[in-house]
Amino acid sequence: MKPYLLHGAVLVAAIAVAAQAAPRSISIEKPWARETVEGQAAGGGFMTIVNNGQREDQLVSASSPASHEVQIHTMSMDGGVMRMRQLTDGLSIPAKGKVELKPRGLHIMFIGLKKPLRPGTSVPVTLKFRHAGSMTAQFKVQAMTAPVPMGGSK
Repeated sequence: MKPYLLHGAVLVAAIAVAAQAAPRSISIEKPWARETVEGQAAGGGFMTIVNNGQREDQLVSASSPASHEVQIHTMSMDGGVMRMRQLTDGLSIPAKGKVELKPRGLHIMFIGLKKPLRPGTSVPVTLKFRHAGSMTAQFKVQAMTAPVPMGGSK
């Protein structure tokens, strides 16, 4: 092997190891999804996003093999009517702060579910952040009657 190729390979390997060892500025706490019934086309996902970094970040998109699309949503009440709206510009996560996605508030929406979400199973969701990059979280499916996540893990 030519010396410059060997040095290049060593440099690439060192960068890869350093990137894996660097602490992430973003972490996900208690990711969970609510159970859905047969034929239900959409479902909700919830979590707390913690930003330990020195600068604001932004959740720009999400995806999951459990649905055709995953959207970031806000929910509000308007004259007794629930209104959900997609946050097409993403969701800001303040530096040294956190944002809670919970029922009746900010959440992710699984659009076009491929099969019902069943309690006791997990749904992988890849979250893409503007600065922190992509990470996958396992959303534990909770029963419809569960008001908050049971156990839950990072």
